[in-house]
Amino acid sequence: MNDSIIKDIPEIHSAIAGKSKEIGFTMPSDLYVGTLLKTLVASKPNGSFLELGTGIGLSLSWMVDGMNKKSRLITVDNDPKLIKIARDYFGDDHRLEIFCEDGSEWIGNYKGGKFDLIFADAWPGKYSEIDGILDLVSLGGFYIIDDMMAQPNWPKGHLDNVDRLVDYLENREDFVLTKMNWSTGLIIAVRTK
Repeated sequence: MNDSIIKDIPEIHSAIAGKSKEIGFTMPSDLYVGTLLKTLVASKPNGSFLELGTGIGLSLSWMVDGMNKKSRLITVDNDPKLIKIARDYFGDDHRLEIFCEDGSEWIGNYKGGKFDLIFADAWPGKYSEIDGILDLVSLGGFYIIDDMMAQPNWPKGHLDNVDRLVDYLENREDFVLTKMNWSTGLIIAVRTK
């Protein structure tokens, strides 16, 4: 499947992609991950969503596009330059809260409700603070992670981190999961109890 088949790209996505090239941001989100996020977010009307690893806002654009008027979304990143760009694009959307904060600290300090979908695209919530973040997934809610297939930019030994995470998730009795050899390699987990 080529990118020209994707017809429902959010309007704002091309502007953010252009900004990404302009500043040399080298970790853009995959379009296919974006389409999946939009679909899953749309399956939870009036939902509560969390993105860990805002980046420049490409995945965020898909998630926002899938939300209805009563949904809310929190996105967290520790890079002030990228958060400023995300705020430039999304700061007027009353459904969003954009935090420039260390993800580990944010997870540790969060006292709000659970989330219908968590997209963990950063070290915190994926390779650290995993118990804390999984506790924030509501019953029937999704936990989504990408980049599970080997990437050329991975540091030496990172595959061991991935293998440990996958093994941990497969052995949890309160989630069911699907490992997908698609896009950058995805895991979709759903809380069942």
